[in-house]
Amino acid sequence: MKIHSVILAAALGVLTPWLATAASEPATAEQPATASGYTEGELKKIDTDQSKITIKHGPIDNLGMPGMTMVFRADPAVLGKFKAGDLVRFKADRVDGALKVTELVGR
Repeated sequence: MKIHSVILAAALGVLTPWLATAASEPATAEQPATASGYTEGELKKIDTDQSKITIKHGPIDNLGMPGMTMVFRADPAVLGKFKAGDLVRFKADRVDGALKVTELVGR
């Protein structure tokens, strides 16, 4: 029984520093880091008449959504400041049953 305790203690001694390092490493390309809840993306299409914006984006944590390209609702006043191809940071949420960009800033 003692040998198992020694092996377990040795394994924990080796793994603990590795786990601490792995937890503190920056996010990978598959899971980009977000600052203050922002998601990074690229504007693909803007339709101010329909109040819609198409964004190719990374994961949206608060919506539990992986990275993809999709259409969101957005206020027309915000959309007029941007053009297709712009790199942005944004926040999105469910508003009245639809996915809506609630904040949009250039990168």
